[in-house]
Amino acid sequence: MWLLQLPPKISSSFLNGHGSRLLWKPSSGVTQAPPSIVPQINAMKSMQGKVVCSTNDKTVAVEVVRLAPHPKYKRRVRKKKKYQAHDPDNQFKVGDIVQLQKTRPISKTKAFLALPVPQRPSNKTPQQQQELSIPFESQPLP
Repeated sequence: MWLLQLPPKISSSFLNGHGSRLLWKPSSGVTQAPPSIVPQINAMKSMQGKVVCSTNDKTVAVEVVRLAPHPKYKRRVRKKKKYQAHDPDNQFKVGDIVQLQKTRPISKTKAFLALPVPQRPSNKTPQQQQELSIPFESQPLP
């Protein structure tokens, strides 16, 4: 008679397919707030390159050159890559040096904004630049 008895019914929420919901619930009712100050990582957010094409409206093609070690010979070689960048005012022409800043995707291929490169301050005064110049043969010496 004891052979005909069935084992007691095992009930579990995991057997019914509802157990995954239990895993996502926090163990306590109190949730921790994320820290208010999170450092921002600026890796590969901006690059500098040369405009190679500006025929499209509000878009420029910028070629970025970087140095990377050769996998076999370990010598640094130039790697070039072209990026499409947003130029809202059509202000950049071919040959201009621009800075690319990473932004939200603007189109399928555009995720950068083209910005003018800030000019470096020059330590030389115009008088110092004239003193260092070499006069032509046609100019008399003072």
